[in-house]
Amino acid sequence: MAETAKPKIVVGADHLGRELKDLLRDHLTAQGYEVCDMGTATSDPVDYPDVALPVAQAIAKGDFDRGILVCGTGAGVCVSANKVPGVIAVQVSDPYTAERARASNNAQIITFGALTIGPATAKALTDIFMAAEFQGGGSAKKVQKMLDIDQHYKKLAS
Repeated sequence: MAETAKPKIVVGADHLGRELKDLLRDHLTAQGYEVCDMGTATSDPVDYPDVALPVAQAIAKGDFDRGILVCGTGAGVCVSANKVPGVIAVQVSDPYTAERARASNNAQIITFGALTIGPATAKALTDIFMAAEFQGGGSAKKVQKMLDIDQHYKKLAS
């Protein structure tokens, strides 16, 4: 039986989330995941949309399967990533949401608040998200409705 390839991961963070992002990157790399780090690499101030946008665009283009974004609260990078059509980002802080973000919502990106969650919890939630797969079923219709909203407003913008 052939082994399923691990998803390709992209990570990014603003200056407040850099340390947690680095920890999660190293955690995933140690598990054999291919991880691309889109920054930031310094403690110099970086606006969270400037990091969330390239990560979300890379997901939308299909360059990566899943992503992790970190800022101070996790909210700013989540909102920013969700502005990219076709991207579903969910802020997670508990095991059930980490699993359902993928299983029910088909989220490609999870976000964390470095000032609101501890490193051990973030690693555990990342592992749960990475192990989950979209289950389809009754959720497929709801996910399609979210993607239809994206397409509607994308058409209006052009």
